[in-house]
Amino acid sequence: MEAKLPFPNLDTSRLTLNMLTNDDNDTLFLIFSDQEVVKFYNIEAFKSKQQSLDLINFFNQRFDKLEGIRWAIRLKETDELIGTCGFNSFNSKMRNTVIGYEFASAHWDKGYATEALNAIIAFAYSAHSPFGELYRIQADTMLGNVASETVLKKLGFREEGIRRASGFWKNDYHDLKCFGLLKPEFKHPIIS
Repeated sequence: MEAKLPFPNLDTSRLTLNMLTNDDNDTLFLIFSDQEVVKFYNIEAFKSKQQSLDLINFFNQRFDKLEGIRWAIRLKETDELIGTCGFNSFNSKMRNTVIGYEFASAHWDKGYATEALNAIIAFAYSAHSPFGELYRIQADTMLGNVASETVLKKLGFREEGIRRASGFWKNDYHDLKCFGLLKPEFKHPIIS
């Protein structure tokens, strides 16, 4: 199924969220080659710029097929790419999706994650979403990822339990903490 709508650009007070392009490759490589950024991620740190280029193409192809969406997160004042966020998959029959995000470590602890995720959640639950009517957004975190858990709780996600050995990457099994946010629970906007 081909996308029927142009890529949805979103704005917040400090951020612009838009489509990743090949021009973002160098910066995206720097983000994903940082061991601290991928510490709780299901991938190894990138070793080549071809990996980040492949990731840009993967994200954009998923949107073209309406299978997912990933926004570039840019500082409004400078247009600097500081991370990405989006929905990794959609289940239209079950009316749910899975959220994902990462930020360059230089931009942690500034409220950008809360600001960006608030915008994409509001979009996902709106009539403007090209992915149909959604009722549930899920997030999974590795145990110990306190910063991510804090952001999710601030946005209204509820901790639903731990799925034991639910992930396998970096040559190990990982327990994942599951969070969920139902449409009626989402209070927009979030004040940082």
